[in-house]
Amino acid sequence: MGVRTLDQPDQELDRQTREDLQMVKGGVIFGSLSKLVDMARKNSLWPMPFGLSCCAIEMMAMVASRYDLARFGAEAMRFTPRQCDLMIVAGTLTKKMAYAAKRIYDQMPEPKWVIAMGVCTTTGGMFNAYSVVQGIDHVIPVDVYVPGCPPRPEAVIYAVMKIQDQVMKEKWAPLGKRPHHGHYRGRDPRYGALPLLDTGVKAEVKGYQEEPGSPTWRKGYYTG
Repeated sequence: MGVRTLDQPDQELDRQTREDLQMVKGGVIFGSLSKLVDMARKNSLWPMPFGLSCCAIEMMAMVASRYDLARFGAEAMRFTPRQCDLMIVAGTLTKKMAYAAKRIYDQMPEPKWVIAMGVCTTTGGMFNAYSVVQGIDHVIPVDVYVPGCPPRPEAVIYAVMKIQDQVMKEKWAPLGKRPHHGHYRGRDPRYGALPLLDTGVKAEVKGYQEEPGSPTWRKGYYTG
């Protein structure tokens, strides 16, 4: 069995990988700055995991050693929206949690992408109830839908690869406005944006003040 070189790339590789191999041929990369920025974004996605139900277990398995999402440079899952660019919504989205999902999406910097994982996230699934959002695209734009109940980790990895394809097709415009992307029913006059449940009531701390010299590590308030 011979060793394949850059002159004879593996035909089983996808088109984008073959183009990347041709770009680095000879050790010198020629291309536009937009292309280089897109390549850096493609191979350094930072997912924002938003696990709501059982689909989150498959999302965890996708990052573990068996499926190893690190092969695609997207294993750095951080619960910090201001540092992430890929939101993975996994599970049943209720109207109570819709406001939290929209808030996390708004806190993520541009450019950003969204994967709707599972049939419950995509369409509400079998929960055709008053309390369940019938598709997260009523709340935020969605770039890739992953059907299944729950979808296997391979399906989610394929969705990440589709996101990478979208990243490579997007033009880098540092001073321009990013065009609308994804499927968002809020832009459709037939649907309109889903009204979010935000009562404006802030959480209040209730309880009794502990004594300063009390023999306990808990300080502040307690409700016992």
